[in-house]
Amino acid sequence: MSLETLSADAPDTTPAGAPVLDVVVPVYNEERDLEPSVRRLRAYLKAHFPYPFRITVADNASTDATAQVARRLTEEFPDVRSVRLDEKGRGLALKHVWTRSDAAVLAYMDVDLSTDLGALLPLVAPLISGHSDLAIGSRLARGSRVVRGPKREFISRGYNLLLRGTLAAHFSDAQCGFKAIRAEVAARLLPMVEDPGWFFDTEMLVLAERARLRIHEVPVDWVDDSDSRVDIIPTAVADLKGIVRLARALSTGRLPLATLRDQLGRDQPAREQPGGGQLPGGGRLAGEQAVRDQAGRDPLRVAGLPAGLPRQLVRFAVVGVASTLAYLALFALLRTGMGPQWANFTALLITAIANTAANRRLTFGVRGTESAWRHQAQGLIVFGIGLGVTSGSLALLDATTVQPARLIELSVLVIANLIATAARFLLMRIWVFRPARALPAER
Repeated sequence: MSLETLSADAPDTTPAGAPVLDVVVPVYNEERDLEPSVRRLRAYLKAHFPYPFRITVADNASTDATAQVARRLTEEFPDVRSVRLDEKGRGLALKHVWTRSDAAVLAYMDVDLSTDLGALLPLVAPLISGHSDLAIGSRLARGSRVVRGPKREFISRGYNLLLRGTLAAHFSDAQCGFKAIRAEVAARLLPMVEDPGWFFDTEMLVLAERARLRIHEVPVDWVDDSDSRVDIIPTAVADLKGIVRLARALSTGRLPLATLRDQLGRDQPAREQPGGGQLPGGGRLAGEQAVRDQAGRDPLRVAGLPAGLPRQLVRFAVVGVASTLAYLALFALLRTGMGPQWANFTALLITAIANTAANRRLTFGVRGTESAWRHQAQGLIVFGIGLGVTSGSLALLDATTVQPARLIELSVLVIANLIATAARFLLMRIWVFRPARALPAER
């Protein structure tokens, strides 16, 4: 892929096939470190990251051979691209690339790769799952392991104490060069972030916190780069100016944080109301969607994989194992006083009702009483299909075996239940608990 030479205003060319993750590496005069770092990062992602990715080199108007190195990398690797800006500034580079990227999750890391790459998947996983809005690596969190000099340690801790005292910040490490954000959050949050330099990270995190977005912190292993290009004194002065500017903006109410909270909805009360699920303003939304709005973002959609499927499968499996054990225990108990078909029917009916209720809440995230009776009725239809599979297996066993042993009966039922369970999950996902679409807004 060829090098893109862009001004800060020009749009990027969107590549075909959007990745899940876009890792931006901002650089200025890094002709020596850029190639080995990108190769190492790409090798790690290829080996350990399970989704499509892209690495974007953001060249901040370098004056050495950084642009030529970036060009070689983009020509060698189709999943590496380069963007050249006409002005310096880490914040400018990140804002430029992030607001133009087609990836679902946007991340960045310093070119020196001071942060151990083993923290990358824990950093972005909560964003892919929908649990969090932003994620940051923290050198000050419990469990982190940091190798750096006492001067930088003192400055870092002092800066974070200053943020707590002046801006009431609660995150532990503002300046660690290892962060990620969901794209739809970035689209709304980044237009409010004004700083083009090193204060960009702090401003973004403070605004995110004030908007009540969910910030996930990951303890990291960090080895300080002895060849760091950061000028401490000018950076500290710029940060102090940024703190004053941001504090003034927050105190005057100039920033539309309330609008951002409304758009992203992390702090909204439960929108499903008793007795019909009415929303403020007269709209109506099914309970399933209301719960998703209250709890957070939907899991990201990945090509070939239905949204939320891995998590639903795990929870459904847990509920299924518990239900199967309860069913087998009930069947064995009831079998002492009735025939196999009636014992199977009764045990399956009881556990089917409990199974539908458990999957409704735990697997598919539906709470409240709305549609509960409908779900149970549909669950009983699914139960009927399961009954047909299990009863049919018992009937086939009786037709082919004279007085089968109790252990053989249980074994046949286990296999039949596995088949019925697969059918039950499919029907629950695409029929019983299929997410309802919100009705069009009233005009």
